[in-house]
Amino acid sequence: MILPKVRDPRFTTIRRGGSLTDDDHRLLALWAADCAEHVLHLFESVRPEDPRPRQAIEHARAWVRGEVPMMQARAAGGHAMGAARDLRGAARFAAYAAGQAGAVAHVAAHELGAAAYAIKAVRAAAPDDDDAGRRECRWQREQLPEPVGELVLDDQRLRNDICWYVFDC
Repeated sequence: MILPKVRDPRFTTIRRGGSLTDDDHRLLALWAADCAEHVLHLFESVRPEDPRPRQAIEHARAWVRGEVPMMQARAAGGHAMGAARDLRGAARFAAYAAGQAGAVAHVAAHELGAAAYAIKAVRAAAPDDDDAGRRECRWQREQLPEPVGELVLDDQRLRNDICWYVFDC
């Protein structure tokens, strides 16, 4: 589990007592979907017949557009996690990234899970390339929407230790 024991109110929506706007919640979901999609090929190259991780990413984006309810996006994220269960390495981490992206609709703080698992996927796919994870981390940071950029960077700093230190880039 890569969520902290005490939830950061900056990742709780205003209507639930936090400070996160709905617009920023949607931006976090889109960024998480981008991070997961960037490594999705690592799963699909191993399991091209399994649509669950791709569907989780699609549901995250559909939730942002108001086309599916939160529960449906979250469920799709859970199904993507299920696709990872019997795998190892890059494919497993890529499926987990997609699952985390789907879960952002439910808990915004899963945004960092999608990013962290994507970096782990890249590292696992290139074990002899010491810079692969750092390049992926930098790519992710370049994709950050400006309104949530500082929030995510601070979250990376605060949760880097429970996210396998993947955000040292």
